[in-house]
Amino acid sequence: MRTLYVSDLDGTLLGPDRKVSEESVRLLNESIEDGALFSVATARTPATVGPLLNDVECTLPLIVMTGAAIWDRSDNHYVHASFHDEVVARRLVELYRKHNLCAFVYILGEDNVIHIYHLGEMSPLERVFMEERLSTPYKKFHVDEKGDSELPDRLDRVLLFYCMRPTEEVERVYDEIKDSKDLRAVFYHDMYGDEIALMEVFGPDASKANAVRILAEMANVDRIVAYGDNVNDLPILEVADDAVAVENAVEAVKRVAGRIIGPNSADSVAKDIKRQVLAN
Repeated sequence: MRTLYVSDLDGTLLGPDRKVSEESVRLLNESIEDGALFSVATARTPATVGPLLNDVECTLPLIVMTGAAIWDRSDNHYVHASFHDEVVARRLVELYRKHNLCAFVYILGEDNVIHIYHLGEMSPLERVFMEERLSTPYKKFHVDEKGDSELPDRLDRVLLFYCMRPTEEVERVYDEIKDSKDLRAVFYHDMYGDEIALMEVFGPDASKANAVRILAEMANVDRIVAYGDNVNDLPILEVADDAVAVENAVEAVKRVAGRIIGPNSADSVAKDIKRQVLAN
């Protein structure tokens, strides 16, 4: 039976230091050498996924940007991408500008590089976000001195609108689009606290679950084993034949999981994959 093993990164495969430990690298590579089909499903872009998995010898493409794209790092090629409809993308640009809501716009170029534009003048937080991501071959920022951008004429390859602004500003736009059928909006708080809200707006078909289904079909597998720790991993657990939560997962994930393994601090995902490969 051909099995696809797919894991979230942060809080699941990555340790508390947000790295793949040497032990996990060793175990994963041994399992892959023995025939395991391994990939990840993460909100991260190739700019950070590539270095994180540099020592893991994945043979399958990787699910990035919360399922908006599937990326083959062997040749920096996107084997699948879920774009916004161009009419919807232009409508969103108008809506953001109407509400003076700043946002990064991620566009996948024909050159297989993610080109990032910015709507509005950058805040100090947004500028730090950008500067931390300038030294990578996988993405390119197009902004002026104030941080604003002139968008390209074509908006038919937009993957994502991403904003990180005061909560009340983001909520105004989120409330207008959250029930739209032609896009998928995700609103949440993260490391910046309750005062700053994050919002990601994808095309309607962009999700980790859909990307896992597509990757499973590409790999011609009979079974999916998925690992996660947080609510954004629920979609991949729900499509898995074997839904696995790490011990440090939130309760909502543990309730959905068919079983619970050790914490992310103990190489638990890599150990579980190795155990299954040896058993087969």
